[in-house]
Amino acid sequence: MTKTKKPEGIETIIVPSKPQQILDLLTRDCGATLAELGTLANWLPHSTRAYLTGLRKKGHVIDSGNVDGVRHYRISSSPEA
Repeated sequence: MTKTKKPEGIETIIVPSKPQQILDLLTRDCGATLAELGTLANWLPHSTRAYLTGLRKKGHVIDSGNVDGVRHYRISSSPEA
């Protein structure tokens, strides 16, 4: 069996995992809304909130606040590695 070679000039793109993408949204200065997180992960609102609860249990401190009637979530500190 022969191995196929990758054509010249084509680079491999590394896409961050879904959890990493969610953490990236939550660490922004403005945070992320439930709708943004749900759209990114293709989750329903209750699944998204459950994931946030899981992050809290892992030691992340998640702040939330209302901006123009829309709740924003943001990670204010992460657990020590």
